[in-house]
Amino acid sequence: MTADAKPAAQPPTDRATPPLTERQEARRRRILHASAQLASRGGFEAVQMREVAEAAGVALGTLYRYFPSKIHLLVATMQDQLQHMHSTLRKRPPAGDDAAQRVAETLMRAFRALQREPHLADAMVRALTFADRSVSPEVDTVSRLTTAIILDAMGLEHPTPEQLSAVRVIEHTWHSALITWLSGRASIAQVKIDIETVCRLIDLTAESGATPWRG
Repeated sequence: MTADAKPAAQPPTDRATPPLTERQEARRRRILHASAQLASRGGFEAVQMREVAEAAGVALGTLYRYFPSKIHLLVATMQDQLQHMHSTLRKRPPAGDDAAQRVAETLMRAFRALQREPHLADAMVRALTFADRSVSPEVDTVSRLTTAIILDAMGLEHPTPEQLSAVRVIEHTWHSALITWLSGRASIAQVKIDIETVCRLIDLTAESGATPWRG
């Protein structure tokens, strides 16, 4: 059995769990911090469940009750990183003249934050790539967070279906650009060009009747 293999006696995880208590939330945050620290130092392979448990000060069985697999853990780590980025961006919003410029600036700021931790970025992106149906709720949360970040930059509270479609294409391009950069197949300059190009879709879907963001 590998270090990441789930113990055979471990009962199945109940995904419809009640809200975490303060103590449970603190434990979860320690686990996510340990995951991010290990990934930052050694990437995807460095995140071994037993070592995460030891670093977080929890039993291995407890770790599996929170996160059924390494993929679940790393996708949750990406959720945590995006939530932090979202909070930072709301405190210091982009200053572009139009929505396309603001979204491009926002995504490049997020990209540069990931660029500072390339091993962590690689681990999280690989987890998203490897995720199967069992990780769908966590992957969906990552997508919703990315959408929220883009809509904040656009200044929209109630986007149209066309605008949401453009946001999805922008998300796909940003994710693809991150993968190509991590694999050494694209420079930062090329990533910036690709992001700015796809953000022009926003201009094509702009509607004068869209409700401005008031948050």
